[in-house]
Amino acid sequence: MFGDPKKKALEKFRKEIRAGVYAYLVLSFLKKEKSHGYALRKTLEELSNGEFVPSESTLYGILRTLEKYKLIRGEWMEVGGRARKYYEITQTGEEVLKELREEIELMKKVLENSF
Repeated sequence: MFGDPKKKALEKFRKEIRAGVYAYLVLSFLKKEKSHGYALRKTLEELSNGEFVPSESTLYGILRTLEKYKLIRGEWMEVGGRARKYYEITQTGEEVLKELREEIELMKKVLENSF
């Protein structure tokens, strides 16, 4: 193996953790209102002061995956002369979101009690 193993491990695990959290946040945002990918990305950017923002390819990959599992549905709409795909959470997505919230609460407890 070439390169710094610490750096490679950190990149791998950071990417895995963030992908799951991004999916959770997208579902959470869509529970509040329909949105398109760019607006979702801007919301993450604003909430994190630019420190927790997925790349466009990561975000659109997550949206495709959520759509594939029928957790969200997308619909093309023309707004201001531009076609955008707006997403909304499905009933299944709301059920999954509820269970993910419980999972995150459990993880928070474990993390808080481990240090």
